[in-house]
Amino acid sequence: MKKSRHKKILSLIQEHNINRQEVLLEYLNKEGFDVTQATVSRDIKELNLVKIVSSTGEYKYAQNTIVEDTKATFNRFDYIFSESIKSVDYAMNTVVIKCHTAMAQAACEVFDSLKWDGVVGTLAGENTIFVIMRTEELARTLNNSLQQYIK
Repeated sequence: MKKSRHKKILSLIQEHNINRQEVLLEYLNKEGFDVTQATVSRDIKELNLVKIVSSTGEYKYAQNTIVEDTKATFNRFDYIFSESIKSVDYAMNTVVIKCHTAMAQAACEVFDSLKWDGVVGTLAGENTIFVIMRTEELARTLNNSLQQYIK
């Protein structure tokens, strides 16, 4: 039963922009799974689901597709990114990340390793990274998320 429920959860989060446990619970109940919110919460942890920003700018559950150890990847990102960047801003659908001299390519490499939703592509120079987003709203959301890494 658990395996089929997990399979259905993965299918549902790919088909729908599910952003809350309650919504996932409703979908599961409609599919014939008689579960509680506590069960759904455990399933989310066991499936290692994370919330990402969808292409519409809203949060949704997604399967964590990072192949490496997730904690190590995020720790590496946190360290390199916070030590490298000086400022973040955006204009239209482009996010501009200013870095310390010679740090942009390293910061861009760890940024790319996280598979950000809505990113069309990145370009790194000596001290600047350009991130092209699908929409201006996604650029604003990414800009706001990256502000926490500025020392």
